[in-house]
Amino acid sequence: MKIRRSFTKAGRDAYASIKFTATSSEIRNPDGTIVFRLDDVQVPEGWSQVASDVIAQKYFRKAGVPARLKKVKEKGVPEFLWRSVADEVALADLPEEERYGGETRATQVFDRLAGAWAYWGWKGGYFSSKADARAYFDEMRYMLATQRGAPNSPQWFNTGLHWAYGIDGPSQGHHYVDYKTGKLTKSRSAYEHPQPHACFIQSCADDLVNSGGIMDLWVRESRLFKYGSGTGTNFSLLRAAGEHLSGGGKSSGLMG
Repeated sequence: MKIRRSFTKAGRDAYASIKFTATSSEIRNPDGTIVFRLDDVQVPEGWSQVASDVIAQKYFRKAGVPARLKKVKEKGVPEFLWRSVADEVALADLPEEERYGGETRATQVFDRLAGAWAYWGWKGGYFSSKADARAYFDEMRYMLATQRGAPNSPQWFNTGLHWAYGIDGPSQGHHYVDYKTGKLTKSRSAYEHPQPHACFIQSCADDLVNSGGIMDLWVRESRLFKYGSGTGTNFSLLRAAGEHLSGGGKSSGLMG
């Protein structure tokens, strides 16, 4: 895939033409007490306060971001796309309370989103050359910073946490398509292959406890909600009110 630059120049920082400013973001209760406040939030100068609040309150990762990082070399991957992990040696020199924190700069979010997308694209063989991968990385960061493009919320929440910071956790039961085999594969971790899709319509079998049934729907919905997604359900397979039950009696039907 060839990528033509429209907003950035090769060899120049993607944010070179964008001015940034510091702002504050807070949430207050009706009685005026502060629920959330974050100062010195670095955002593009042209952003509204609403946009600044959304990224600060919703999309910044709030914990687990290492204050010191190191690159993980990976054969066949361009250096600018090497993922990062916590630099334990450098972190040991910091006071314990300063070693991990949250994101405070919009560029951190733009970098992890575009970086993860470019990394996955490179691994999947999408780009014709390193220059095309770099152009994609730079152009996408610029477009995010200037609000020319934006992904859905689960992308903002989850994408790039593993690539940019080495953040991970146990598998949450979601799946991804393996680019090597083309097969649906159960993810072995929480964030290496996150669940970044927004909206789902699920089915529900006329069964109480087995896979695909009513109780299983709760688990599947929770799995989606955890990553910030939304879901609706097609209940048309459930028996209607008055229909017979196998153990005797009649169904009460779908209850709202």
